[in-house]
Amino acid sequence: MALNFANNNSLSAITSLPASISGGGMTLISTQTASSSSTISFTSGIDSTYDEYVFKFYDIHAGTDNTDFMFNASIDSGSNYNVVKTTTTFQAYHNEAGNDQALGYDTSDDLAQSTAFQQLLKNIGSDNDQSGAGTLTIFNPSSDTFVKHFIATGNSYNHNDYVTNTFTAGYFNTQSVINAIQFSMSSGNFDGVIKLYGIS
Repeated sequence: MALNFANNNSLSAITSLPASISGGGMTLISTQTASSSSTISFTSGIDSTYDEYVFKFYDIHAGTDNTDFMFNASIDSGSNYNVVKTTTTFQAYHNEAGNDQALGYDTSDDLAQSTAFQQLLKNIGSDNDQSGAGTLTIFNPSSDTFVKHFIATGNSYNHNDYVTNTFTAGYFNTQSVINAIQFSMSSGNFDGVIKLYGIS
């Protein structure tokens, strides 16, 4: 195996990598903006091009107080969002007054072989300054052999002036190809930006 050397004297002076060194990265596939939207659906761009897809959601603002930001998947290009899933979730929270905090498993938000939407951000407030943000990663959605794993983390400004950091993971229990994802609130509409990336 040949060794590759950068022809510079210091790391700070390196301006390019040798051609034989490849670097992976995130490729932006699409961006959608919610404006008093009931749902945002990604029905294209999720295919066999990448083994890993990442959704980043920014300033998710609930139109209805004390509601959850959720997602589900489709195996029929968005005709139905009802893929069976088993999930786990835990959260850390702390209030502005500094007198209530905890970290623990949240049995009310996990799913066991359910077609329901999975919560990503919990109890978002609808005040003008309240919102949430986070990341959802789905692994190898085009596999026709294995279940499809996902992990997510998010942070939200709770309706009772709490910070809530939510960690969610699970798998879609299907060997079918997942080719669409939908986001919604547990009730009402929402604003915000969602970006879809492919990871190489």
